Formats: sequence, structure tokens, C-alpha cells
Amino acid sequence: MLKDHQDAYGHSLYDYFTHKTGQEIVERDDGYISAHDGPKVYFTEYKDWHPIERKAMRYARGRVLDIGSGACRHSLYLQEKGLEVTGIDNSPMAVEVCKLRGLRNAKAVPISQISSKLGVFDTVLMLGNNFGLFGSFQGARRLLKKLGRITSQSGRIIAGSNDIYKTENPEHLDYHKQNRDKGRMAGQVRLRVRYRKYATPWFDYLMVSQDEMEDILDGTGWGVNRFIESGGSPYIAIIDKKKR
Repeated sequence: MLKDHQDAYGHSLYDYFTHKTGQEIVERDDGYISAHDGPKVYFTEYKDWHPIERKAMRYARGRVLDIGSGACRHSLYLQEKGLEVTGIDNSPMAVEVCKLRGLRNAKAVPISQISSKLGVFDTVLMLGNNFGLFGSFQGARRLLKKLGRITSQSGRIIAGSNDIYKTENPEHLDYHKQNRDKGRMAGQVRLRVRYRKYATPWFDYLMVSQDEMEDILDGTGWGVNRFIESGGSPYIAIIDKKKR
């Protein structure tokens, strides 16, 4: 769980929610910095979402677990549609924002600590590139098996990722090579988030191609039902539990 001085993401969300201010700096371990105008995107309404996110919502069903719920825009939309939704995040401030926005069930729980204590779910949301929260190839396989134990027989994961190979940026291509030279997946990004005086610990965030995602899923009890394409590097996978 993030301590307050580490909760850069959560504090940026809270400041935007309360004062419409705040921005986010993402720092990669090779020194590459990306600055974002602010967390406005995390508060957007359904009509302003990317088309692939709107399409993905059609596949949510039953009891829903939103992993890395952030400002809970997906959770709130589904809650308003009558679904029972639990949002979890490792950011206590993000969870506080979710509660203030009206999400009835929000908990400060990191993905590594998901367990049967949360209940049994029919749909797991991992949108906004949150397939990346698995962190690594082996971490993904381990956590996918854990998700298998807390989902119903018709369990489904709706996960967003980003095909990092669809780039011509030389700094990104160099980083992919550095990762491969270290025995890591090309899209296994090590980064931290900064905001004002706050900084998260360094963590791994995994971005994969569709083929790599299917390799990860192989043997975990999960398989891709379909991919929702954006026409660019972002995509969403509808992943269903395999019948036994």
C-alpha cells in the first residue's frame, strides 16, 4: 500500500477533483520523462471516452471488480447501469476520490493482495492500460491464476494494453533493446509517478503486443475471446475463463 508521501497519483487526482488543478510526471528508469497536462482524462464522461472503451463496456456483466480503479470513471458508469462494482487501487487518495464521487464499494487494495476476501466476481476490469499492473510475464501468469480463483465459472477480464512495437521513437526502441538485453520483455517498463513533493516507488508496468498477451495467457485457464482494435497501438482484450 502506498504511504502518503508516495501517493503522487492519488494526490493529483484529489487536487483535480477538488480544485481542477494538478498534473502528472512519469519518469522511466532510463531517465526518459513524460509530462501530462493533468488527470482530466480520469474524470471524463462516457460520451468522451475513446471508442474502444465505450465498446468494451458492453462486455461487462454480473458482479464487477475494477482493478486500478483510479478516479472510478468505469466503475461509476457500470454502477449507474445497475451492476454491483468493487473498485480497488493501491492509492489511498484515489480510493478516497472514488468514495467522494459516489462509488459505493471502494477499497485500498494492491493487485498483489487480491484474495477471496473481496468476494467472487463475474467481470474483472483492467482498463486504461491496466493489464500493465501485472508487471512482468511471470507476475501476470501468477496473478491470472489468482484471478481464476476469485471469479465465477463464466469469469471475464476486460483488459487494456498498448502495443509498444507500434512506434518509431528511437528512445523507445533503444529502451526495448535494453530490456531484451537484460532478459526482460521489451515492454516491461520500470517507472515512477511524480507530483509536487510526492513520488511513487519504482515499479514495473507491462505493455504487450496481442501475440505476447496470448503467450502470457497460455496455460493460465484464460483465453482471448476477441480484441477491440483502436487503429493504433492501444487495444482492449476480452479475456474469458476457459471451460473445464
